[in-house]
Amino acid sequence: MAFVETLSSTVAAATSRPRRVPRRGSLALWLSTRGRGFGKPAAGQKGREAARARPRLEPVRPGTVSATRAVPEHILRPDYAGGPKQKWASRLLSRFPWDIEVKTPEEMDGMRRAGKVAREVLDAACKAVRVGTTTEEIDAIVHEETLKRGAYPSPLLYQGFPKSCCTSINEVVCHGIPDSRQLRDGDMMNIDVTCYVDGFHGDCSEMVLVGEVDDAGKQLVRVTYECLMRAISVCRPDAEYSDIGCAIEEHAKPYGYGVIRDFCGHGIGRVFHTVPNVLHYRNREPLGRMRVGHTFTIEPMINESAEVRTRTWPDGWTTVTVDGARSAQYEHTLLIVEGGVEILTRKNGDSFPLFWETEEA
Repeated sequence: MAFVETLSSTVAAATSRPRRVPRRGSLALWLSTRGRGFGKPAAGQKGREAARARPRLEPVRPGTVSATRAVPEHILRPDYAGGPKQKWASRLLSRFPWDIEVKTPEEMDGMRRAGKVAREVLDAACKAVRVGTTTEEIDAIVHEETLKRGAYPSPLLYQGFPKSCCTSINEVVCHGIPDSRQLRDGDMMNIDVTCYVDGFHGDCSEMVLVGEVDDAGKQLVRVTYECLMRAISVCRPDAEYSDIGCAIEEHAKPYGYGVIRDFCGHGIGRVFHTVPNVLHYRNREPLGRMRVGHTFTIEPMINESAEVRTRTWPDGWTTVTVDGARSAQYEHTLLIVEGGVEILTRKNGDSFPLFWETEEA
């Protein structure tokens, strides 16, 4: 779940709502996560070809949102959902963007458990996607599969979010609220799942193709996944967090795609959203270096056009592209270890396959 962290956040960055990335302003340099980007990517030959192949789709419209689902009392909740205030809170209050929590070996194990559960729940949701399925039904699966594992669905009640996962279709960039809308042939959907397990959050998201998706849509989805994996490949002890955005934008740019700047990846652990801010575009922000024990998400949102501006619906959550172009996203939670990086939400042998794996089989 994308987020931007600011100095005004309290320990529980979890008490701060995911917002648009703030413009450069009057606070200290590090408070601005807009970065010093190098402008919009110019569409190359691949981008022009993709634009010509882009289909005209009916805009996504909101459906009816049902009542918030109940969570049994025995399930441990985060403090923003009525759980106990944590004694470790003061230790997690970052003074600067490079003041990043280093997990202990025990905390790393806690993050591994949370990542494993989040992956299992996400896989269950992805496998249920069919033409005619509603996003409300997907949310119900996420909710029940999370509770079945003794976990809490982290998005639920996070600053008032009414559901247990985010479902973002076609031009919806992120934070789509599950509702009564039925999935249609040709839709592309991101399902974003976060699970709170024994005091730790695990966060991941996946793109799912509904029925027959056109080649331009498939290319967008595959390139977005490649952007994520290229970003992960630069992660290791002593690497700059700003290296992540460079790796993503360098791969997306030749296709004429735009990299969303309004939302970013984030530190994660006992707190849902905290430092570092993980910017997905080329930048020079002083966001610190990776150290063994750092845990964070990378979750690039890539647009089918070079336009990167977004707007948010009146519900205060659902964010869409301003030009109606489709957007895709993949996300993993990562742990920096000696010699490299561990993907805590990695796929397992029973995971939902990437569409090109089934096509090439």
